Amino acid sequence: MPQALIIGAGDGLSASLTRLLARQGYGVALAARNTAKLAALAAETGARTHACDAADPAQMAALFEAAGEAEVVVYNPSYRTRGPVAELDPAEVQKSLQVCAFGGFLALREAARRMLPRGQGTILLTGASAGVKGYAQSAAFAMGKFALRGLAQSAARELHPKGIHIGHVVIDGGIRSARRPEQGEDTLLDPDAIAETYLALIRQPRSAWSWEIEIRPWVERF
Repeated sequence: MPQALIIGAGDGLSASLTRLLARQGYGVALAARNTAKLAALAAETGARTHACDAADPAQMAALFEAAGEAEVVVYNPSYRTRGPVAELDPAEVQKSLQVCAFGGFLALREAARRMLPRGQGTILLTGASAGVKGYAQSAAFAMGKFALRGLAQSAARELHPKGIHIGHVVIDGGIRSARRPEQGEDTLLDPDAIAETYLALIRQPRSAWSWEIEIRPWVERF
């Protein structure tokens, strides 16, 4: 049974991806700071849960040891703080950088260490609109997501020739959820449809790998 590890799991995109991968025959491990929120999803899909602070190097290393070998690793956490750049709390900015970017580095590092001896594997990093365009009063989030995108591009150039597929997925739009119901026809991204895109990346033949893909609702402005 192929194994997948989803870091930063919750009830949105990662839940849809967990269900899809489980249906495709994957054993799935889920990591989050609070694993209690994953109980229902784990019971539904047979996924294993692990507590982990993604920005902590020791906890990330322990997670990969506990989760075992994974053919697919998905890094999904984000943290944002908004406000005028002259008024931003440095501690909040640092946290955004740690969760959005530094944790992505830690996950990619641990995954690459285990995949390189096998010469295969897929590492997917969840990006956002803010990783390609910095919005006003969103400097911290833009910094974190720009850094994550740079990590993905650099790692792809290094690791693709060694058999490790790196993918950066730009989520350009809001994701539909119970907290954010549909506001009109397809105005929000369907998390199940996003999960299908992740699966397509996982299954890409190595003769035609993508290092980055943007997905957005058809009515979303570029």
